[in-house]
Amino acid sequence: MLVRFVTGNEGKAREAREYLEGITAVNQVEYDYTEVQSDSLSEIAARGAREAYEELGGTEPVVVDDTGLFVDALEGFPGPYSAYVEDTVGVERLWNLVSEEENRRAQFRTVVAFADGERTETFEGSVRGTIVAPRGEGGFGYDPIFEYDGRTFAEMSAEEKNAISHRGRALEAFSAWLAEYH
Repeated sequence: MLVRFVTGNEGKAREAREYLEGITAVNQVEYDYTEVQSDSLSEIAARGAREAYEELGGTEPVVVDDTGLFVDALEGFPGPYSAYVEDTVGVERLWNLVSEEENRRAQFRTVVAFADGERTETFEGSVRGTIVAPRGEGGFGYDPIFEYDGRTFAEMSAEEKNAISHRGRALEAFSAWLAEYH
């Protein structure tokens, strides 16, 4: 079986290939599906997967993921709006918003959605950490302000981050399901 991972991010596709090795081949496909406005990562990813499946010909299964940073002190904000907030407000300003809070705990959550025309399945992974002043040169997005076990994601190598990441955990759950489904 072949799964098409709908993303413009080669790093995400590479990570998916690692988790799905021996189960299925993964081809990266760039397609700009409509991202519905919702408070639910699962709803956003599932709708995106169904749309991508239809628009890409409806022949091979597709996988879409959606990720959010959920800050406890901000009642889960920016959550599913994380990409928009990063683009408009920026990582440093989010840090400034949280820096005076006593509780700076947060979690990254990713939902991986699979659609094959007959079913749509979702798989979630999360990792808890703390929002800190920006540190590190690696990663992308909120990685410089998300600390896990004493280091920010931006201070970790890609391999270290992938070993404990929210996306990796969602891909691991998807991989286990796909091994049974396949």
